[in-house]
Amino acid sequence: MTRITIVTDAWHPQVNGVVRSIENTNAELQRMGVEVCMVTPQSFHNVPCPTYPEIRLSVTSYRHVAQEIEKSQPSYVHIATEGPLGFLARRWCIKNHMRFSTSYHTRFPEYVAARFPVPESWLYAFVRWFHNGGNACMVATQSLENELEDRGVRNLKRWSRGIDLAQFHPRQRRDAPFDLPRPIFMTVGRVAVEKNLPDFLKLDLPGSKVVVGDGPARADLQAQFPNVHFTGTKTGEDLADAYAQADVFVFPSRTDTFGNTILEALASGVPVAAYPVTGPIDIIGPNSKAGALNRDLRQACLDALDCSSKDAIALARTYSWEKASRQFLDNVTAAANNCLPDFRATPAV
Repeated sequence: MTRITIVTDAWHPQVNGVVRSIENTNAELQRMGVEVCMVTPQSFHNVPCPTYPEIRLSVTSYRHVAQEIEKSQPSYVHIATEGPLGFLARRWCIKNHMRFSTSYHTRFPEYVAARFPVPESWLYAFVRWFHNGGNACMVATQSLENELEDRGVRNLKRWSRGIDLAQFHPRQRRDAPFDLPRPIFMTVGRVAVEKNLPDFLKLDLPGSKVVVGDGPARADLQAQFPNVHFTGTKTGEDLADAYAQADVFVFPSRTDTFGNTILEALASGVPVAAYPVTGPIDIIGPNSKAGALNRDLRQACLDALDCSSKDAIALARTYSWEKASRQFLDNVTAAANNCLPDFRATPAV
């Protein structure tokens, strides 16, 4: 039996796109007869990340991580994140001549630079070093692939995303959801600086604005925008029902690499308003009737009111976790058949 060990610094209790993508991929891989073993912060002592306590950073040793990987007896190794566990797993793979793949889920350089005075050029040098040491680096979209290729990242492979249509679908719409007037402009996700929420919250729009989610920026944003309705985190049926009550889903982020919440909104029959950047431009495209992209986010929101719920649902149905997971498996097995690159030849700057 094929056995894949996935090493990730992002795991429960975090609620984010990385965790959901890995969870859904794992479920599909197991249906395909693949055994998946996880190495996560739950196996190690961990501490809260400075400025972002919801993220836990593992405090461990190379020896401990090596033991966890070796215990799983992997056929292949996939390293999902560039954190402490990913770094030590990369070291183990190279030391033991284990071919491995990586994935680029988040704009790590931009997120770090937004919180600490570290030049992005230094951080992208680390990204090149980290990912070029493996046999494949998986990315979700064509525009992200183009961007990383320009920055010197090699062996890029596509790993798209899917949507659970049994959970996210159009539902009965209440006349006054959240006791707010329509139209309802909603965003869902972490309430954190990298999500660029003020660009949405400060807009002069008709009706109401709703933020579903929690995070380190919530208290400040609630104080700054008292007319915005913050619901906190929602999961499961509560989350799916919340999506279905929106008239427009607003995705103000300029730094996401995909945007799983875009698919969740589309599947719920809710058109999307966003900037024409990586993620939205790959999913929605420039001429879609399922949403509106514009450098003027207010105009995108207003244009999305005239977009089609039927087209939003049809677009969401072109994505499936089965298809995305097959991509993942093909990438991992192809990487395992390639020669391990000479990571020492990767330029540091």
